[in-house]
Amino acid sequence: MKPYKFIKTGADWYIDLPEFIEQGGSIGDLQMVDGADKMLDMMAENCDLVILCIDKEQFDGADLITLIEKCDPYIGGGYYLMQKYEGKEINRTMWLCQVTEFVFGDIPLQIFVKREKS
Repeated sequence: MKPYKFIKTGADWYIDLPEFIEQGGSIGDLQMVDGADKMLDMMAENCDLVILCIDKEQFDGADLITLIEKCDPYIGGGYYLMQKYEGKEINRTMWLCQVTEFVFGDIPLQIFVKREKS
C-alpha cells in the first residue's frame, strides 16, 4: 500500500507523480478526467488536496475499484467501477489512464483505495 497525493488546480485534478515526469511523461497525462475527477471531488470534501493509499492487494479499510473495460492500447488505461466508498453505495465509473500502468506495471483487475484522513 502506497500513498499518492492528488492536487486540484483550478477545476482540474492531477496526481503528484514526479517520477512519471522525470521518465518523459507529460503533466497532461497526470490529469484525472472522465469520472476520476468527480470521485476526487467527493473524496476531498471541498479541499484541493487528497491523499489516497492505493494497492492491488486488499488492505484494512480499503474500498474496491473493479475493472469493467480495458481500453484499446491506443487510448490506454481502463474503465473502473467503485460500488462503495466508506460504506456508502455510490456506483460510480471512472476512467483511469495509462498512468495506471506506470503505477502498477499493468492494468489491474482490482484496485484497493483508502483516503488518508488528516
